[in-house]
Amino acid sequence: MPLTHHQRWRLEKIQAERIARANKASDNLEESPLNPDKAQIGLVIIRYGQRLLVKAKSGELYQCTARRNIDLSVAGDQVIFKITQSNQGIVTVLLERHNQLHRAHKLIAANIDQLWLVVAIEPHYQFELIDRYLVVAENEKLPINIVVNKIELASDMKKIKFDFSMYENIGYSVSYLSVKKQIHINQLKTQLNTKAHIFLGQSGVGKSSLINALIPNLNLRVNEISAKSKLGKHTTTNTTLYHIPSGGDLIDSPGIREFQLYELTNQEILNGFKEFKPLIHTCKFRNCAHIFEPKCAIKSAVKSGKIHKKRYQSYLTLVSSSNTLLTYAYKPSNL
Repeated sequence: MPLTHHQRWRLEKIQAERIARANKASDNLEESPLNPDKAQIGLVIIRYGQRLLVKAKSGELYQCTARRNIDLSVAGDQVIFKITQSNQGIVTVLLERHNQLHRAHKLIAANIDQLWLVVAIEPHYQFELIDRYLVVAENEKLPINIVVNKIELASDMKKIKFDFSMYENIGYSVSYLSVKKQIHINQLKTQLNTKAHIFLGQSGVGKSSLINALIPNLNLRVNEISAKSKLGKHTTTNTTLYHIPSGGDLIDSPGIREFQLYELTNQEILNGFKEFKPLIHTCKFRNCAHIFEPKCAIKSAVKSGKIHKKRYQSYLTLVSSSNTLLTYAYKPSNL
């Protein structure tokens, strides 16, 4: 049900008041004496409104506000901050990011080393959905690996590994594990060391169970951050960075885990199939869409087996769904 005019006015008024309070608090902190010897680099753990929770290299957590001329910072950002006499912090510099992740055009995390797409035996993995995640990651220029969970339910592991060999053959890493039976969990932990990671995937594939297996004391960590940030139970709705005891960091948020797959243009879809890229400019026609055109290098590669037919079918399906003019069904046999 849409909001009434009065409800919208009320929400806007509340939001404006919150921003005003946050700005006033920031101004008050900026007027507090700063110890120049205590300027240090910190890691943003969580953002809540106009405030930040920043982790110093010592491991201490500080409530901080950012100076007004500082760009918006999010979980994963590296910042320089100074500590006031009230033991709070002022962020004075946002350090350069090496990448960032958006969802629905909103910045939600930064400095991510690895995305992990979690799929499962049940609900059974779908190639088209997997390819859509991979296309989004390729367009965001973020590295992504695949985790196949719930292998304890598999009746034919050889068939499953054959299915995912088409991804391994084009350079994606695939891990097979069972959170329930603790199969290959330790091997995954070694891959997470010293890096910042995010888990993606549809509901029911076991992302939360996997996160709990990697961070056994997660509830204690949530409570610690909630107490320090004064957010209470609301912490779980914010994008938050947690340290994995065995090494590495995990950026977690229900919104990130579901990772809304935005509408893709035809060019983004094409760019998202990494094995297509070397062939894109070798077709006879410069504007080749790789569908009906003659002497298409990509279609030739499908015929010769250099590009997997299932990957090409996913490309056709995604292009079809993004273009209302293309309403017919594509078949790889039409090559």
